Amino acid sequence: MTWFEGFTRHTTEVNGQTVCYRSGGKLGAPVLVLLHGFPQTHVMWHRVAQQLKPHFFVVMPDLRGYGDSSHSLGGPDHSYHSKRAMASDVVGLLDALGVKAFHLSGHDRGGRVAYRLALDHPDRVLRLSVLDIAPTLDMYNATDMAFAQAYYHWFHLTQAAPLPETMIAGNPLAYLHAKLGGWGSAGLGHIEPEALAEYERCFTDPTLAANGLPAAIHTACEDYRAGASIDLEHDRASRAHGDKVACPLHVLWGAQGVVQRLFDPMALWQAQCSGPLSGRAMACGHFIPEALPTETAAELLAFHG
Repeated sequence: MTWFEGFTRHTTEVNGQTVCYRSGGKLGAPVLVLLHGFPQTHVMWHRVAQQLKPHFFVVMPDLRGYGDSSHSLGGPDHSYHSKRAMASDVVGLLDALGVKAFHLSGHDRGGRVAYRLALDHPDRVLRLSVLDIAPTLDMYNATDMAFAQAYYHWFHLTQAAPLPETMIAGNPLAYLHAKLGGWGSAGLGHIEPEALAEYERCFTDPTLAANGLPAAIHTACEDYRAGASIDLEHDRASRAHGDKVACPLHVLWGAQGVVQRLFDPMALWQAQCSGPLSGRAMACGHFIPEALPTETAAELLAFHG
C-alpha cells in the first residue's frame, strides 16, 4: 500500500491562513475530522485513517502553526494561536468543503482544539472523542511537583520568546525525538518511518518567522503560550457561563501515560459534558493512535460509526 493511498493532499485559505489537509474515504458517508497533537502533524493518523476510510469521509488538517499550515508570528496576548482560533480554522475548512455537521476526534493538542470547537460551535459537532488529555484548566489548577516534572514542557515552552525557541533550535531533532519517545511510549518504534520523516522535516524547517526565530518551533511555543494564558481565560468564561460539551463524548487515555497516573480523566470530563460520556484506558502510553492504530480505529468506529 502506498503512503496515504485513497487520500488526497490539499491546501486552502481559511481565516487568512493556509491550511494543509488530507481527505478521503467513503463519499457520502459521515465526515470524521481527526486533529493531531504536538509535536506532530496530521500524518500521525495514517494507519488509523486507512482502517476508517471504508466507513467515513475522513478529513485530517495540520493545525495552525503545525506541519504545512501557516506559521505566523504570535501576538502579545497569544490569541493568534489560541484553541479558539485553531477551532475556527477547522470550522472554516469544513465550511469550504460544504460540510455542516461532522464527527470530531483529537489527540493531545488536537483534543484541546476539539473541546473548544465543541463548546464554541455545538451545532457542528455530532460526536466528540478526545485522546489522552484532561481539561487544560483542571490540569493547570492541579499543578504540583509530579505534574511539573512530567509536563515540564508546559512550563518551558510558555517562557517568553526567544528563550525556548533558541534552546530547542540548538538541536531540534534531539528535542523532537525526546518528545516523541516520551510519556510512556518507550522509544520511537511506534512511529512509521514515513511519519517520523515528516515530523523531522516540519520541525526542522529553516523558514524564519518575522522575529527571526525558527517559524515551526516558534508557533509550537505560541500554542503552549496560548494554552497557559488566553485559553485559560476562554475556559474560565465558558465554565462561568455553564457551557459544556452537549454531544456524546468518548475519552481514551494511555494506561502507561501521565494522564491516568495524575488525574481521573472520566471524572474531570464528566464535569465538562452534559451529554453521554464513555471511555477507557488503552494499553499504551501517550501516543495512542500510533502505538495502537487497530485498536484506536476500532474505538473510533464503535463510537462514531
